[in-house]
Amino acid sequence: MLYYLSQLGSVLHGFALNKALNVFQYISFRALGAGLTSFLLCLLFGNTVIRRLVKLKLGQPIRSAEEVQRLNELHGGKKGTPTMGGVLLIGAVVVSTLIWAKPDNSFVWLCLITVVFLAALGFYDDWLKVTKKSSDGISSRLKFLLQCILAAGITAFFLLNPAFSKQAQELYIPFIKGPVLSLGLWTYLFYLLIIVGASNAVNLTDGLDGLASGCTVMAGVCFGIFTYLAGNYKAALYLQIPYYAPSGELAVVSFALSGAALGFLWWNCHPAKVFMGDTGSLAIGGLLGILAICCKQELLLAIVGGVFVAEALSVILQVASFKLTGKRIFKMSPLHHHFELSGWKENTVTIRFWILAIVFGLLGIATLKLR
Repeated sequence: MLYYLSQLGSVLHGFALNKALNVFQYISFRALGAGLTSFLLCLLFGNTVIRRLVKLKLGQPIRSAEEVQRLNELHGGKKGTPTMGGVLLIGAVVVSTLIWAKPDNSFVWLCLITVVFLAALGFYDDWLKVTKKSSDGISSRLKFLLQCILAAGITAFFLLNPAFSKQAQELYIPFIKGPVLSLGLWTYLFYLLIIVGASNAVNLTDGLDGLASGCTVMAGVCFGIFTYLAGNYKAALYLQIPYYAPSGELAVVSFALSGAALGFLWWNCHPAKVFMGDTGSLAIGGLLGILAICCKQELLLAIVGGVFVAEALSVILQVASFKLTGKRIFKMSPLHHHFELSGWKENTVTIRFWILAIVFGLLGIATLKLR
């Protein structure tokens, strides 16, 4: 909405106010404004949301199976900590995006629809867990089905739109100039893997105080840079990256996500006063997937979100190993629990994973010049 203040400035020729209002036309200014807005929204409304969640008795259930008895000993004190705090984080992203982004950008609305859809799915999952007082929420099959429907709709948006169809089918690999092949109808499967995979990967990472929210901050900054450059013709041409005109506006969404994650971390750091729950984690992962797709950096998401990928792979390898050999590779999956059960303190695991998230983010940014 604030973008239109720049249009007012163009009318006020000769007035000092003209120059001041013109700054709202710049994506870089509005992206930073969105990040600061979402950060402040989380700080200002954090206590209110937490008190409301406590009043509604939306406390986090703790798993009680014998195989996680040790884990319950480590995290038993968290029982009753309000969950579903993702409403604060995602709410801040949506509000700041609506304030600072151009409302006529189709990619912006694609991101907002994705994040609201997945947040609603996660909210329902969290609600079932709280009401049942169990760690079992919505069935994994139904959750996967709904995620697939969303991914199919997003893919159809790109493939059925003449302006985006050809480029959407092209596969780009980091470090290589230009597309390596055209996916055709395989784009449906590829986008499904990106969106559903990213959504569930962040969901698996959200197991320690501040872990997922802290890693999200760097990922949001990175995709703020990628989307801004992909939407700038001269920068894209110079760096030899795909040019996607509408993606530049997604820098506003990316920085809104980063700012909201940082603000949420204020309340979510150890010892956490609130958990984001599936309400936040599913939506964050899905949004990162959409941002990667919209700037044609899908595979680069695996580098920038290296921590999320490692967490997801640890679960896949653990399950595969146990089914094939009857043995476990890790003491427990996801990976952060393996290190916990190896004797690392929760804060140690979280901070070291944050460090890795920063390293992965810098590696992703470095690929811009290594082509």
